[in-house]
Amino acid sequence: MTAEQRRRTVRTDFWIAATLIVSGLVVSGLSLAQIAANEHDVAQVTQPTTTPPAESKPGGARPTTPAPEPARPDADARKAGAEPVLPPAPAEKTAPPINEKSK
Repeated sequence: MTAEQRRRTVRTDFWIAATLIVSGLVVSGLSLAQIAANEHDVAQVTQPTTTPPAESKPGGARPTTPAPEPARPDADARKAGAEPVLPPAPAEKTAPPINEKSK
């Protein structure tokens, strides 16, 4: 590639870059002008209700029969004969204890 070709390529690349920058600035300016010209519409919220919320009743409408049972019964329930619903959890892999170094 000769010096003349390099110069021509650089000049072409410069004009392409300059054109892209100018067109971006024009689009940004037009967008800002349009935003400034429009009246901003603000959303209107609904008025707060004047009635207090309903009272909660103990028990509610949620069915509680049969009573929920824990998946793993406590020690007293196991002594009474309750079986766990879930299988025992796998033992975690543990490393040997770290011995503290004496100074």
